[in-house]
Formats: sequence, structure tokens, C-alpha cells
Amino acid sequence: MIDIKNLYLKYIREYYALYDVNLHIKKGESVALVGDEGSGKTTLLRVLAKLEKYDSGEIYVRDINLNKIDFRTDISLGYISMSPVFFEKKTVYENLKYVLKTRKVKPKEIEEKVNTAIIDFSLEMLRDKKVSELSLYEKYVVSFARLSLRALDIVLIDDIFEKLDNEQKTSITALIKKMFVDTKVTTLIATSDESLLKGVCKRFVHFENGSVVNK
Repeated sequence: MIDIKNLYLKYIREYYALYDVNLHIKKGESVALVGDEGSGKTTLLRVLAKLEKYDSGEIYVRDINLNKIDFRTDISLGYISMSPVFFEKKTVYENLKYVLKTRKVKPKEIEEKVNTAIIDFSLEMLRDKKVSELSLYEKYVVSFARLSLRALDIVLIDDIFEKLDNEQKTSITALIKKMFVDTKVTTLIATSDESLLKGVCKRFVHFENGSVVNK
């Protein structure tokens, strides 16, 4: 599904954010990328999401070079960052609706799908709140609801646990397992705490100083 070969990314002259990374991710596999801050795990996710350009190496997704992939037509990719991006002044409902409007879904179907997502993710009390008024945890839940509106091939989740309490961490890991792991969506999750994903991911890849130290 994802093949990464001899990947390098240098931020400054003496510092490699990614150094000779080689990794193969199978279709439907759930993989935790584990490492401290600055180890390279987040940078790799950003490269896969085409938010960062790498200096050398090759990345193929379904045998297509990453540089030639159009995520609107070729492969459906979902990405949840540590700071989720929304239209902050619009409501939860409006943000969810926007996902389907850009995909030219019929108005009646949009209403049905968005209302179903709001119920499924227990967002009824937040439906008409502006996203700017939500807590970080609530924004993460809305992010998952937003992803539920799309049929995804790959999901990237970037170290979203750090600022959550234990109950919230448990809730988020349960969502990841139910939505992506159990349904065999290819999933990569960056984390600094391996123990959080023991019951979720079957494979753990450790990063240090921009390099993979085990596979």
C-alpha cells in the first residue's frame, strides 16, 4: 500500500528531520509511529499528506508516486493533526456540511449524512456551536465525525493524545479502533506513548533522530 524508500528531509544544514527512512505499510495495516518530540514521526506523516516536501528518496502509494497523486481523485486520505483545522467561526454543523458540499452530494443526502454523524458522535449539544468555542477534545471528536463522512483509503493521526486526560484518551483510542482499525483502513498514528495504542495497533515502528530504529 505505502512504500517508502531511502527518504531524506533536511531542515537546516546540519539537521535531518528524516534520515534514510525505509518502510512498507500493508493495505489495511494499523501502525503506530513511536518516538519523542523531534524524532521524525510527525514529519513523516506531513510528508505523506503532502504538507512537507522531502529532499530525496521515493514514496509510492498503490504503486503511484506520491508526487503524482491527487488526493481528490486517486486516493482518499484523511489527516488529523495536533491542531485540527476548521472554519473556526462556523458551527459544527456547517463544518460537517462543507465536507459533503465540496463533493457535490445532493442537498437532501447532505442533511441525512450530517445529522447521522452528529447523532453517532453524540454532538447534538454542540451542533450549533461555533468551532472556536469548543475544547480541544471536542474538536478532535468533530474531526473524527468529519472523516466518517468520507470513504477513506488511508488515515494519518498525528500525536493527538498529549493534552487529553485519561478518559478522553480512552475515548479517542476507541474511536480509532472502531472507525479505522476494525474496518481495515490503512492507519498510521504518531505517538510518544506506546502504551496508549497497545490494544489498537498490531505494529509499532520506533523513531529516533529522524530514523527508523526498528520495524
